[in-house]
Amino acid sequence: MAHERAGTVALPEDLVDVAQLITAYYTRTPDVSDPNQRVAFGTSGHRGSSLDTAFNEGHILATTQAIVEYRASQGITGPLFIGRDTHALSEPAWTTALEVLAANDVTVLVDSGDRYTPTPAVSHAILRYNTSGSSAKADGIVVTPSHNPPRDGGFKYNPPHGGPADSDVTTIIANRANELLEGGLAGVKRVSLAAALNSSVDKYDFLGTYVDDLPNIVDLDAIRAAGIRIGADPLGGASVDYWDAIAERHNLDLTVVNPLVDATFRFMTLDTDGKIRMDCSSPNAMASLIDSRTAYDIATGNDADADRHGIVTPDGALMNPNHYLAVAIDYLFGHRPSWSPATRVGKTLVSSSMIDRVVAGLGRQLLEVPVGFKWFVPGLSNGDLGFGGEESAGASFLRTDGRVWTTDKDGIIMALLASEIAAVTGVTPSQRYAEFEAKYGSPSYARIDAPASREEKAVLAKLSPEQVTATELAGEKIIDTLTSAPGNGAPIGGLKVTTENAWFAARPSGTEDVYKIYAESYLGATHLAQVQAAAKDVVSQALNKS
Repeated sequence: MAHERAGTVALPEDLVDVAQLITAYYTRTPDVSDPNQRVAFGTSGHRGSSLDTAFNEGHILATTQAIVEYRASQGITGPLFIGRDTHALSEPAWTTALEVLAANDVTVLVDSGDRYTPTPAVSHAILRYNTSGSSAKADGIVVTPSHNPPRDGGFKYNPPHGGPADSDVTTIIANRANELLEGGLAGVKRVSLAAALNSSVDKYDFLGTYVDDLPNIVDLDAIRAAGIRIGADPLGGASVDYWDAIAERHNLDLTVVNPLVDATFRFMTLDTDGKIRMDCSSPNAMASLIDSRTAYDIATGNDADADRHGIVTPDGALMNPNHYLAVAIDYLFGHRPSWSPATRVGKTLVSSSMIDRVVAGLGRQLLEVPVGFKWFVPGLSNGDLGFGGEESAGASFLRTDGRVWTTDKDGIIMALLASEIAAVTGVTPSQRYAEFEAKYGSPSYARIDAPASREEKAVLAKLSPEQVTATELAGEKIIDTLTSAPGNGAPIGGLKVTTENAWFAARPSGTEDVYKIYAESYLGATHLAQVQAAAKDVVSQALNKS
């Protein structure tokens, strides 16, 4: 059920006390015996709030020292690119990280304008450096909790491949960080911020380098020639300066809808649960931009670190992320003649099966992987994947010449691509998706949560297909039961069940006592509800038989 104030502008009582948040960052000490206060990397780094003693100075001191030791063990001796978003805890954590990196003699490259840096700009910088011919490889850190509420902080590590660190790497880093916390941080090296800035910290033009390179990934000439009117809403995040620069440097008819940066994010409309959340895939969080959609040919939003995108059209309002992924794939593989005929399409297994049908129609091969953008890194790096996307509105794709652009999600290029599609084809992405529905059918897709204990979640994460005894799902014969991804054989950390016209996937939440059910049906919303109900029964039976 949606909160009664979902989609309405935040009120004073909804706002975080920034001073309290930052004071807690410096004054609260994590209790490592409490699982909720340990360093724990999810699919996008360590996240938490200082008010819960889950994201405090101790966590960042320990995690940064662990990253230093990891990179040394791997022979990574080049500079470390570091960026931060606009969350209140990002700058304190960024400062703490600089103090530890400098004490360990790591050369750090920070934004030359002392401003905010989107995740894709950090990935772009790492790859650019590592293809410049230097034998010493670079890596990076992004201080961001992505679209999380204003009370949260986040800390991500990107190895030399430029994308999110995989679980093997983050497990090493998290384990060492927790050892350091248990030891009272005795193994952490640290200097003052002044000493760090005067010794190991250099400047890098993240914005200029990224923005100047955009014509090699998106057809900005076509957008300009067609006079596409763009409204870009940074949602108070790190892309705010980038959209201004894109408009100016490339002479686009582009308006930054809301250039305000405020760590309370007081200008946001409340998300579905009544919280402030910079989720550009949520109609409630994007309500203000949706209301102004007729002023633009294409309107777009980004989350706080700009690794996600939201596409708003005059005719279709906010597009479902799955719908836009399908349109983007169809367009790119028809308008990038320099890409190899063997280039494949990557998607996560909880993304819409509409993508499967579109890819089949293109005559291309699909690579279906577990949840997490890290699975696309190898394919984007070597050009095997022209596109990698996930249902949560994160994607990236190759340059027009078929070389790698980023190996992390890039919400800026995905937003610009929507304008290229409108400019070149004469129809909006939502109009193009309507053509898919006429050709392939109209699926109903949703994600819900179901309660599960910590023990049940652990069992669900390690299920085998043999533990599922059901033969039917919502009146249809079960065709396949998967606990590993068909594209690469990697464990999915859950279960996926498919029928002729529907599927569901169940995965345990990493932060709550629930498991997530993703489901889709081509037989309508009523059948989707039946699939969701049946999914709970299938999972319950499997858990009880384990």
